Amino acid sequence: MLKVGLSRASVSNVRTHRLLSNLRRINLATPIGNCPKLIGSVMGSHSTASSQSPKLLFRQLFEKESSTYTYLLADVSHPEKPAVLIDPVDKTVDRDLSVVRELGLKLVYVMNTHVHADHVTGSGLIKSKVPEMKSVISKVSGAKADVLIEHGSKIYFGDLFLETRATPGHTSGCVTFVTGDGPDQPQPKMAFTGDALLIRGCGRTDFQSGNSEQLYKSVHSQIFSLPKDTCIYPAHDYKGFTVSTVGEEMLYNPRLTKDEDTFKGIMANLNLAYPKMIDVAVPANLVCGFQDLIPKSC
Repeated sequence: MLKVGLSRASVSNVRTHRLLSNLRRINLATPIGNCPKLIGSVMGSHSTASSQSPKLLFRQLFEKESSTYTYLLADVSHPEKPAVLIDPVDKTVDRDLSVVRELGLKLVYVMNTHVHADHVTGSGLIKSKVPEMKSVISKVSGAKADVLIEHGSKIYFGDLFLETRATPGHTSGCVTFVTGDGPDQPQPKMAFTGDALLIRGCGRTDFQSGNSEQLYKSVHSQIFSLPKDTCIYPAHDYKGFTVSTVGEEMLYNPRLTKDEDTFKGIMANLNLAYPKMIDVAVPANLVCGFQDLIPKSC
């Protein structure tokens, strides 16, 4: 294994009662709202903190043109404060690196959940500015990177680590990164699901070797099998959501709560437009975001 008629108030009370009843039925270990709380925002980023994760520094950053979330995690209890970035965007590299510098972190890995079709990854630009950093992507994706990971691979930063779960379906190389098991690891767990599972949705399956049957099985076997209080952090959001939980998506995701055949029918009839960036983004992302220079690895 690689280590790497009612009043509004009454209606509101009824809805709250129903939600609590539903949560009790699926036996959530802790309340749905127990994910790290938003405590402020700056430069398009949200800072979060979890009283149960004293080692972890966590930032959720946003790129508005492609509605992409980039995630910064660091072990601040370690002398070097090693950090990882998940799904960076080329247009916000300077912002991301500024946050890294301001917080006194050492960026050791830049990780992509898949070969994106809607933006160019920031991995290549970051590599040109931080040469000692290593890029990470799944081996199945066919993309170039310093570290090619597989299902079960672990990426360590200090005493914390992220475990890789293969979640193909949106693309053949999609993975989900999940925080580790152990008393010193973040609790509740955090899952960075890329485009496999979105908040109240999922990634499309009509290009890049997408497969709706495969996506359904991936989400149900690799994400919905996690503890119900696991926090879900997707690669994109288009409706203003920032975080969900496994339990919440099992109850309210309008696609993935359906049976498999119904899900496949939904995905086959989305009739989505051809992604406007795909012809630029995919070739660039296969070489870690270098559009003009194709290195041996990046």
